[in-house]
Order: sequence, then C-alpha cells, then structure tokens
Amino acid sequence: MRLSWLSSNPVFRPLCPQAWQQKLCRGLAIAVLCLGLLLGQSSPAHASLNDDSFDGNIFALYAGNGSLVPPRVTLADSLKRQRPAILFFYLDDSRDSKQYASVVSQLQAFYGRAADFLPLSIDTLPLEGSPDLKDPAHYYKGFVPQTVIIDQSGKVVFDQSGVLALESVDDVLRKVFDLLPRSESVELKRRPLNEINIEITSEPQ
Repeated sequence: MRLSWLSSNPVFRPLCPQAWQQKLCRGLAIAVLCLGLLLGQSSPAHASLNDDSFDGNIFALYAGNGSLVPPRVTLADSLKRQRPAILFFYLDDSRDSKQYASVVSQLQAFYGRAADFLPLSIDTLPLEGSPDLKDPAHYYKGFVPQTVIIDQSGKVVFDQSGVLALESVDDVLRKVFDLLPRSESVELKRRPLNEINIEITSEPQ
C-alpha cells in the first residue's frame, strides 16, 4: 500500500516547529484574555479602615505590628508572674477595632517590656463568660474594642470600651508603673525615690 499521498495532503502534513510555536502563542494569548475578562468582572478587595468588613489581621494591616497576635503569654501566666496585663478585646471585622489597633501598638512600644499585652478576639471567647479571674472571658463586657488593665496585684484598675485616646490609657499605665505624669515629663521617667536618690534621666519640661 502506497502512502505517498499522505505527505502531499495538507491535513496530514507534519507541522514544522515554527507552526507549533505560533499555535501555542495564540492559545496562550486567548487563555490570558479570558482570564483577564473573568478577573475584571469581579470586584477587587480593598482593606478599609472605616467599615466593618473583614480584611485580615487588623494589627498587621492598620498598625504595622502583626507580632501582637496571638499573645505571647496567657492571662494566667501574667498574673502568676505578677506583671501588669493589658487586655484588648476586639474583632477583625469591627471598624472601631481597626481604628484602635494603632493605639494598642503605640502602647506596646512604650510598655511592652514591662507589661503583658493580650489582644483577644472575642470570637475565641466562650459565649457564657467565665467566673475564673484567670480567664480573659471573665472581664469581657460585650463591646469591642474594650480595654482592661490589671495591675501587678491582680486588681482591675481600668475597664473601658470604645476607641480611646492614647493619653487616657497612658495616664493609667503611668500610675501603675509609678511614672511621672505627662504634665511633668513627656518621656517615661521614674518618680524621685526621695530627696537624694532619684531616677530621672533628663530635666522635666
């Protein structure tokens, strides 16, 4: 049987490498075009500070400090070590929590070595609360954001909801750590121990 007619038939003629490349390029171009049309029809996701949408970790997105979550210690550990604990109850899809995230980060920059910071998403808390003083759920009052400060002795010295000014929380922490008030010193400096021995590194303003 003679097969010479196959080589002369354009349908069965083997494609040269250049022809294969052209077909491949055309196929890829069509695929990219289709993908672009599909993506263009969907609405892009944008992180927004002023809405209640979920954008991700609010401390990483809006405070530039993703290290705050999860907390490095538990409340029980903090109380056991007799270190002040600052609890922040929040939600990632809460506008107020987003706006407050930068305040929490600034406070941690000042007090992070002396106090334990515990940002706690209320999604992780039990619905029924807790009678245990070592359980953060015991202190949650049903609003976000909520800030609770527990001093070295385990006493609640501050409990307030809403987006707070940095200064209002700082004033409480200055008392907890026995620091000079802001009116006397912008920087964090210890009070004088007595008339002779002091722990001030520069002159107050």
